[in-house]
Amino acid sequence: QVQLVESGGGLVQPGGSLRLSCAASGITFKLYSMKWYRQVPGRQRELVATITTDSTTNYVDSVEGRFTISRDNGWNTVYLQMNSLKPEDTAVYYCNANRQAFNFWGQGTQVTVSS
Repeated sequence: QVQLVESGGGLVQPGGSLRLSCAASGITFKLYSMKWYRQVPGRQRELVATITTDSTTNYVDSVEGRFTISRDNGWNTVYLQMNSLKPEDTAVYYCNANRQAFNFWGQGTQVTVSS
């Protein structure tokens, strides 16, 4: 079966850094675009970052210059390096694997930015 296992969430102070990881199994990882979404209760889920099969990256404006998405096809893992974190980055972060009609999701990991 397909499984996306996330790790790296937690509580950090404003200005701090955190790295999220998402390890995939059950798919041919190199054929999938990988994405990170985030969601705050009561708000729509937001696409944060994308990395394509050829490693082209895209970011939502609010994280541009602070977040970096990367992938390691050998370890079937996508990462989200988050720097200069702000309280408004607080959310549940979800990993997504996408290939044409196929979409798979991780369980979500909580990121809280607070003093």
